[in-house]
Amino acid sequence: MPAPTDIAIVSGAGSAEGIGAATALALGRAGMRVIVTSTTDRIQERVAELRRAGVDARGVAADLTDPRGVEVVLDAARQAFGEPTVLVNNAGMTSVSTADSPAAIDDITLDQWAMSLDRNLTTALRMTRAVVPGMRAAGYGRVVNVASISGPVMAYTGDVAYHAAKAGMLGLTRGAAVDVAAAGITVNAVAPGWIATSSSSAHEIAMGAATPVGRSGTPTEVAAAVAFLASREASYITGQLLVVDGANSINEERGA
Repeated sequence: MPAPTDIAIVSGAGSAEGIGAATALALGRAGMRVIVTSTTDRIQERVAELRRAGVDARGVAADLTDPRGVEVVLDAARQAFGEPTVLVNNAGMTSVSTADSPAAIDDITLDQWAMSLDRNLTTALRMTRAVVPGMRAAGYGRVVNVASISGPVMAYTGDVAYHAAKAGMLGLTRGAAVDVAAAGITVNAVAPGWIATSSSSAHEIAMGAATPVGRSGTPTEVAAAVAFLASREASYITGQLLVVDGANSINEERGA
């Protein structure tokens, strides 16, 4: 018998040039039906693009920092396709509806800290908790968390809460992985480095050019890693961090 068609949720997919949209396209091309989310109605533009590419997609505007937003996404997925079998937690870092306010350890307020952790880490916890019961019942599931090399592997100045949140994403990945492994569910993380998106600054593009590969990565390259970990073939890989950074984090000769 052929394998059932997977139903995937990809959060944080509002940007046309972002990792979320590229991931939704990769999963759709792999035969999955896809629910994409963002905080605004621009998500329907991504749905239209996915459908033109032949992907069976639906879009939901929801704030995942609010538990009610999580319920809206899950209800939409179930009504459109059924119980989700794949979850990609990509929401975080930037939002068009709520501006981020990065700060260094000397200056950060507790409100800034709490907002960054909620957006970049707790949203993934909320979504994962919501889909795990259905995955347990099915005896199968894939959760892929989009972390970063910033926090789990490296750091730059001026954004201590983001680094803490993304390091926490790796801890969440590993803790959840061992909790659900016996149920046929895998939980992994992808750590992008300098990736060229519509929100990339000139400084970030310059940092990408300084990697051993000599350029920033693309959302499509990150999406390929996510799609592999979300596949049925990746059944014995769980609790892992897959770094996608053009060898930046292993380059010793930084003064060269």
